[in-house]
Amino acid sequence: MTNATNIMRMSELYVPTLKEDPADAEIASHRLLLRAGMIRKTASGVYTFLPLGKRVLAKVENIVREEMDAIGAQEIMMPALQPAELWYESGRWNDYGPELMRLADRHGHEFCLGPTHEELLTATMRNELRSYKELPLALYQIQVKFRDEIRPRFGLLRSREFIMKDAYSFHADQESLQKTYDDMSAAYERICKRMGLDFRPVEADSGQIGGSVTCEYMALAEAGEAELVHCACGYAANAEAGDCLARPTVYDVSKMEKIATPDVHTIAELAAFLDIPESSTVKALSGKNAEGQLVVLFVPGDHDLNELKAARAAGGFELLTDEDMEAFGLHKGSMGPVGLPQEARVIAARSLQAVPKWVVGANEEGFHYVGARLGEDFDVDEWADLCTVQPGDSCPECGLPLEGARGIEVSQVFQLGDKYSRAMGATFMDEDGEERPFLMGCYGVGISRSMAAIVEQHNDENGISWPLPVAPAHVCVVPLVVGDDFVHPAAEKLAAELSKLGLEVVIDDRKERAGVKFADADLIGWPLQVIVGKRSLSEGKVEIKRRSTGARRDIDLVALRDGLAFTLRNAKTWGNELSLFGQLFE
Repeated sequence: MTNATNIMRMSELYVPTLKEDPADAEIASHRLLLRAGMIRKTASGVYTFLPLGKRVLAKVENIVREEMDAIGAQEIMMPALQPAELWYESGRWNDYGPELMRLADRHGHEFCLGPTHEELLTATMRNELRSYKELPLALYQIQVKFRDEIRPRFGLLRSREFIMKDAYSFHADQESLQKTYDDMSAAYERICKRMGLDFRPVEADSGQIGGSVTCEYMALAEAGEAELVHCACGYAANAEAGDCLARPTVYDVSKMEKIATPDVHTIAELAAFLDIPESSTVKALSGKNAEGQLVVLFVPGDHDLNELKAARAAGGFELLTDEDMEAFGLHKGSMGPVGLPQEARVIAARSLQAVPKWVVGANEEGFHYVGARLGEDFDVDEWADLCTVQPGDSCPECGLPLEGARGIEVSQVFQLGDKYSRAMGATFMDEDGEERPFLMGCYGVGISRSMAAIVEQHNDENGISWPLPVAPAHVCVVPLVVGDDFVHPAAEKLAAELSKLGLEVVIDDRKERAGVKFADADLIGWPLQVIVGKRSLSEGKVEIKRRSTGARRDIDLVALRDGLAFTLRNAKTWGNELSLFGQLFE
């Protein structure tokens, strides 16, 4: 709770606002956080947080901290600098790729600046947790992380240095891991709601972190880097990870027929040549698995192959070069399941099981088949989910068509199993006296990324519109006259009364024109504004404004003070003075 002595003053605050959009700012959050004087670029993908930006970060951190503490996670702080040998143990020093920030000290010892902390904490706990009696344990930190992005862009959404909450849990059995995973998932939903985000929990791929079970929490925004699909039934998934139930169509002909298709090499060209939709065609892709075996994949013509899914289905998958295709007698743009080399392993998308006749390449340059009959003219060795899901596909839970959206990943939860504990020899003594590797969970929240996501969802042509819980201050008092003996003292008194209510208050006591103050108030995004002017004050009134709606109205000062007193009396009973006070501005 703040008090009158903690009222912020615009005349003293360092808030270097900008009138024009920075040239390199591509999205709303990047543009507005710079213009509102909350961040400044230090280097490509590296930012300084100025006073108001730091206040927002602290609000986000506090929300996360409260929710972590509420489920029994304990806060720690680990070093950002991590010895390379731990990453060699896990196998990720080479696997992580060029995004890992690597360095060496004066003695030639290798280190990295941590993008995440699985290795470091696993190594710590293998020397500390020795018995099942000490489990489960959940630890978290809020720490600066590093990632050498090849092309940092979009401000805080894709930066080289960022702030993250990461948590790790250690368990003796799957039941315990599942409980913590569920607790963390519920906490993450509360965090997103408290930050004012419109979000979806979505099925996802575990990526570099690993593990078999994971869920991302995506804030819906056009600036999002991820493509999502969702359904009215509640299902949502990252397009790269969701189950693809495509809806291919049938080009029905009486029998298989070879058609001359000169100068046709792509699905789009084939569909146009035959005057059929791309969904009635079948796309072929050839490659080798990890053992060097020829693998030919078939997917609906209107869908893209998902390389991760392909690799899982085939046991590794690397597309053939043009030279390799020639060596196998395959023709780029004319491949099909009829007449493939005998050694080829044929895998097709499950959605094609319902298509009895295919439009495919004839394995001959300049020719395609129509009406190639599944099970008669050709066979498929196995069926698998091979495609990236897209809007219009069937929902795997209810069957309705999926809708598309873009999202910003603000948090993710993982069940790691024993991936790290087994690789790094992190074990405990179970009830039977046997050494077993820990089961682990990992749970991350992007603190600085969440700040950007909030702005992406809460802005308009005039600036930011912060939700009350994360705003740099709750209410801005704007005296239209400064230094007089009428308006200014009334504004100061009102600011003090608001502060005593427990609100964070800023007073714009600058000797600036009213238009400048109004523009800055909207740009910075103070959720609630109270305008104190000579004319309204002479009538015993002030003007109030809710930034999120733009609604403005005059209110009698006596009524406002009565409302404040009512809010204060009921805050302890109803538990949310911010919401109560905000209702006065509706």
